[in-house]
Amino acid sequence: MNPFIEWGEQGLRALVQLLLNPFYYIGIAFIVLQYRRQISLERKLFNSRLHSFLGEAWRTLLWGWLGGLMASVLMILFGVTLPFNAMLLIWAIAFLLMLARVRYFCIAYSVGVLGILHFIALVAPVAEEWPVAGWVFHTALSVNMPSLLALAGVLHLVEGLLMRWQGSRLAMPLFLESKRGKLVGAYHLQGFWPVPLFLLVPSQSGMQLPWNPWFIESGSAAGWGIIAFPALIGFTSSTLSRLPAWKARFDSTILMGYSIIILAGAIGSYYWSPFILPASLLVILLHEGMIAYSNRKEESANPMYVHDSRGLKILAVLPQSPAAELGIQAGEIIHKVNQIKVATKEEFHQAMQANSAFCKLEIINLEGHSKFVSRAVFAGEHHQLGLILCPDDKAMYYVEQRPVSIFAYFRKKKNGLRSHRSSASS
Repeated sequence: MNPFIEWGEQGLRALVQLLLNPFYYIGIAFIVLQYRRQISLERKLFNSRLHSFLGEAWRTLLWGWLGGLMASVLMILFGVTLPFNAMLLIWAIAFLLMLARVRYFCIAYSVGVLGILHFIALVAPVAEEWPVAGWVFHTALSVNMPSLLALAGVLHLVEGLLMRWQGSRLAMPLFLESKRGKLVGAYHLQGFWPVPLFLLVPSQSGMQLPWNPWFIESGSAAGWGIIAFPALIGFTSSTLSRLPAWKARFDSTILMGYSIIILAGAIGSYYWSPFILPASLLVILLHEGMIAYSNRKEESANPMYVHDSRGLKILAVLPQSPAAELGIQAGEIIHKVNQIKVATKEEFHQAMQANSAFCKLEIINLEGHSKFVSRAVFAGEHHQLGLILCPDDKAMYYVEQRPVSIFAYFRKKKNGLRSHRSSASS
């Protein structure tokens, strides 16, 4: 049979497997819940929404497929393999971890835990005979751990690229309470993608590979087939000191460096099997260290989204609003409105009413220079031209940052949202 036809048939079977796999739709449902929660918070905080549910959903699926195909090509070339039982165990571990915190759903933690189980089964073969847990240890022992570590490294490389390309677009403005009890503006960057992966699996009647993959020993299988493995990748980060685009680039650079280290660990464990345990621990510990480093950088920086003596700081701009048409950006400062200097939201509204049909704004841009924009004002438009200003003491709500479990996505109550006035008066 023509090898191209054979590869096509294998790929088509894998695609059907993916579309029939409930885990793929569970990942999509999780993302739907995440966007539902985000848009609900936007409406509560700003009486508007900055993201479209349907628009973000189809983009997420599209970018997930592009990232999955890119990762699949790399992993097939490297010879990354994954038995079906191992796929089930990875998802089971991920779901258990997600009950504690949503971010533990990341495949790095599942792979790290599976590597630890693999090492236990290796040094204590009796674990395979234990009731119930025996299947877990037997499955963990059957996994090609260097191959699985390479899977984690490649997926985080793809995640880093998606963060760089899409991170700032997915950013959500927030009101947070600083360590001094003052409300400040911030951005929460969070994105998840359901990624379909196509991996090699041993098959008695499968095809032969025309190259020598790195992680597959010659003659280890009679032939090879393709299996579809749905994965969920994503990131979460916050910034109160930088623009979302800068923060996304910074975190993506760290993440891609992390992926390279994990790939190096996969190669090291392939050539020296005792390195499997350190490499598995490294997957988890480095991931936690990466998050802690990013958070420390934010804690030591001065808040960017606060008003100052020059005027009102802009936290965000609603899409397709008058302010967006004028080219106004987050982080800029409204210095004057209709030639009237403004320092509070009340003064901003009064200055806007000075000329109900036209407005002229003096803006201090990100470089600290003044720019002037003007526009006619029409009935029915946003009362602040689509500007979301940084919070002041009269803001009604802010978001309390704390670890989020999966159950928070099913609650009608806005998880983590607190009333500023009630908390200030209590």
